[in-house]
Amino acid sequence: MFESLTASLSTALTSLRGRGKLTAANMREGLADVRTALLEADVAYDVADQFLERVSEDAVGEKVLESLDPAQQLVGIVHRELVNLMGPVDHSLHLEAGRTTVLMLCGLQGSGKTTSSAKLAKKILSTGRGVMLVAADLQRPAAIEQLAVLGRQLGVPVHTPADMPGDAATDPVAVCNAGVARARKENVSAVILDTAGRLAIDAELMQELAKIDRTVGPDQVYLVVDAMTGQDAVASAKAFNEALELDGVIMTKLDGDARGGAALSVKSVAGVPIKFIGTGEQIEALEDFHPERMAGRILGMGDVVSLVEEAQRKFDQDEMRRQEERLKAGEFTLDDFKKMLSQTRRLGPLGKVLGMIPGMGGMQEMLGGADLEKDMNRLFGIIDSMTPDERRNPGRFVDQSRRRRIAAGAGVEPHEVGDLVKQFDGMAAMMKGMAGLGMRERMQQVQRLQAQMTNPSARLAKPKGDTGKRLTADERRKLKKQREKDARRKKRSGGGHEAD
Repeated sequence: MFESLTASLSTALTSLRGRGKLTAANMREGLADVRTALLEADVAYDVADQFLERVSEDAVGEKVLESLDPAQQLVGIVHRELVNLMGPVDHSLHLEAGRTTVLMLCGLQGSGKTTSSAKLAKKILSTGRGVMLVAADLQRPAAIEQLAVLGRQLGVPVHTPADMPGDAATDPVAVCNAGVARARKENVSAVILDTAGRLAIDAELMQELAKIDRTVGPDQVYLVVDAMTGQDAVASAKAFNEALELDGVIMTKLDGDARGGAALSVKSVAGVPIKFIGTGEQIEALEDFHPERMAGRILGMGDVVSLVEEAQRKFDQDEMRRQEERLKAGEFTLDDFKKMLSQTRRLGPLGKVLGMIPGMGGMQEMLGGADLEKDMNRLFGIIDSMTPDERRNPGRFVDQSRRRRIAAGAGVEPHEVGDLVKQFDGMAAMMKGMAGLGMRERMQQVQRLQAQMTNPSARLAKPKGDTGKRLTADERRKLKKQREKDARRKKRSGGGHEAD
């Protein structure tokens, strides 16, 4: 997400590079491109105009610091306004000791309410508190069974209409009331109401939710919206807030191809900020929303803090300690490298991880739209095709004949094996130099590795001469396709040679 917006904003802000100061004239030029980037990202029209007005007021007339150029200063101003646009955010659920806190989730069908209910329950469980789920979505038959299954996975009780007598089982208000009463009787810290949705906002839905709100009196009401629906998500947030007085938004599918406009617009339009974000299908994939971190990612500054936090949650700590001891002893093999990349995969799609490392957010574009996951699989294939001795010391054991054997086993070209072997010593030395560093410092060291790598599959860059100009992504793709075509023609004619 945000890749297109990040690229467009980067181009717009770069247009001001080299100017002596920010003036009304060159600001109009740069901000016109910023406005276009925001609208293309599906940011609400009024929100984009108000945002640019604030940026312009802050920027015009300010003197450029000696160490900064106008583009850098404008980035700082845009970052600050992006944070203000999306925040501040209170991440607390305001759970009180000695009483049951009632949380109500609402939203349209397909937004992810039921899954988000379970994710929120998982989040509460991680604090050591008890939680109960209430299946009050009587519109979608599968919703009740889905919540029951998720409840069993979490090991938490789920109150369903089946627990209700007679006609009460068809009344969502009665189901919610009974569920809350049960939670209080069992001294459960929090109860989450999974309410019904519709394919679109209608009067019947709003009346039902308003009645639950009046009768049950939830402590917090959260709207679940799908980031993929763009401005429809913003419109629904506004309508739901007018009916229920929301306390926050849970935005789902931020790991998808959403353009980002909903995330930037929702607070201004609906009056409440995004509180949590869904970043995957896993039941633990619900994160606190941090406007300052998201602003950094949008502007290509990365988000090392979130990456470190996620790594600490998802990495195998025992395996990391074993790797640390090996590095301290001066050992780093291709097996270690594979384990390190496998750990990284736990953080999510590689493109997402790169976007969180400062300076690497544009790497996928730099590589001409390369399939990073596919490249990593090719690398794993090469390593798996080696013998234990070859993996321990490829520079010593992998000669030309072995390269052909390894390449055949991995389904790659021999020169790809050669690229890895030739550069492994330098990569190993850098990894050994990370021994003893904390996780944050290691993430920063990764930026140094970027300068030597052509892609995340660890085929390191060869020295380049001065080409006179930088090729675009399309030009690089065409050049690569032409090289592959020439290589096939040579092979058919019997004139090809294997690269060492």
